[in-house]
Amino acid sequence: MTEITVLDGEYDFVIVGAGTAGCVLANRLTRNPATRVLLLEAGKSDAYPWVRIPVGYLYCIGNPRTDWMMKTEAEPGLNGRSLTYPRGKVLGGCSSINGMIYMRGQSADYDHWRQLGNTGWGWEDVLPWFRRSEDHHAGHSDMHGAGGEWKVAQQRLKWDILRAVQCGAREFGIHPRADFNDGNNEGSGFFEVNQQRGVRWSAARGFLRPALRRPNLRLLKEAEVETLILEGMRAVGLNFRRGGQRYHVRARREVILAAGAINSPKLLELSGIGDPEILGPLGIPVHVARPAVGANLQDHLQIRTVYRVQNARTLNTLANSLVGKARIGLQYLLSRSGPMSMAPSQFGMFTKSDPSLEFPDLEYHVQPLSTDRLGDPLHPYPAITVSVCNLRPESLGSSHIRSRQTSAPPAIRPNYLSTERDKRVALSSVRQARQIMAAGALSYHHPKEVLPGPAVQDDAALLHEIGNIATTIFHPVGTCRMGVDADAVVDPRLRFNGLEGLRIVDASIMPRIVSGNTASPVVMIAEKAAAMICEEHGV
Repeated sequence: MTEITVLDGEYDFVIVGAGTAGCVLANRLTRNPATRVLLLEAGKSDAYPWVRIPVGYLYCIGNPRTDWMMKTEAEPGLNGRSLTYPRGKVLGGCSSINGMIYMRGQSADYDHWRQLGNTGWGWEDVLPWFRRSEDHHAGHSDMHGAGGEWKVAQQRLKWDILRAVQCGAREFGIHPRADFNDGNNEGSGFFEVNQQRGVRWSAARGFLRPALRRPNLRLLKEAEVETLILEGMRAVGLNFRRGGQRYHVRARREVILAAGAINSPKLLELSGIGDPEILGPLGIPVHVARPAVGANLQDHLQIRTVYRVQNARTLNTLANSLVGKARIGLQYLLSRSGPMSMAPSQFGMFTKSDPSLEFPDLEYHVQPLSTDRLGDPLHPYPAITVSVCNLRPESLGSSHIRSRQTSAPPAIRPNYLSTERDKRVALSSVRQARQIMAAGALSYHHPKEVLPGPAVQDDAALLHEIGNIATTIFHPVGTCRMGVDADAVVDPRLRFNGLEGLRIVDASIMPRIVSGNTASPVVMIAEKAAAMICEEHGV
């Protein structure tokens, strides 16, 4: 067995993961110069060109330099397909490889968290924490903040075909909305993005880089945590591997897991914290029986419908020639604008799958491009992608270790489309997309459905084709859910239920998934958690 070296230095807090939440925590917890913090990140530096260039997400996802390269198990609801499941393995975590969309979700999401017993997590409670870190392009207001570390910008390019889709949506009853982030996101509009002058703005750039100038923060990259160290019913430190050497480090106050919805439960289970039925067969002694660890996995499944169009400029035609590629590159080089500055999705819509619903349950991401799947070549004809996802899936999955080996990927089972309601919403969403694309405002562009295809009409056939084309939109949450019941993994202050000295701060604590993209809610969660930690420890 490799000898374990005690890491030099004493630390008040040891944070696992320099992703979105970890970067915020490192910044906030080191504001007091007397507080020493160690931040451990399994990935490498974010000094990688494709991290900064917005379109670089295409080259960061599926790249072992920046991605954990995970996959789901074969999904019955997706006709037995296994999906790639990108997770950021780089400073900034998923905020360094994601779609950069700034989205909070709906006020009802957080009010529901509070109704579940999670005091302090209603919309009115969390709004100040969203605003605290925000640097919004429109400046300070009742809904937005200015001067914070989390930059929110308007996109730097427009597409006429997307304006036409917005007009078609208006005919359908989806009206333009000025702000998707005021608590009610129903309507259509162009997404705001986490960018600065056409360059990606990650949590590493916004929160971590300034904090690294402080002598009380120590960052270790390429440090893969193996297990927590438990003494009795208290977490006192952890073991990690770096550069072929194993290390032991202790935390005087707390160990904080910010490794994300997949890796936080993985580390708990490797440490003997979880479901005995999962740990027992692997020969892992159970230190704390907590069956909810790794359960309650929720994700947004997007259905990518594709429409061929005429009389329209799309990225397909712009980028499918050497001259077009050169023009795109030159435009970005000279002005940090054009297709290389764009987020994966530019135009969005929030609406209802059923008019009887109180709040929207569908989110559209409309893109002026098309491909068979993310990372594949663009189609050789002008086309757009009209993706739609169920914001409030009932399907619950899990993520559990399958081996005692730290390097072994977990078994990820999102369990997509496993409930009848989720199937109905999926069918309704594709039919709704067809109605929008048939609007008179789009007649000039003669949209013709490519995927799933106009011949696919009856429920059984359409559901089968949805299983062939649907994919994750990369929003896993819930695997260490917050609650006040005995089965909850963490309490409303994000302290682990059953162990002292351990807190979890990332998307895994969400009891229910939010109605939108998840990066900025994680920033909010970390802001609020840091304030609670400082309050409890007087730092």
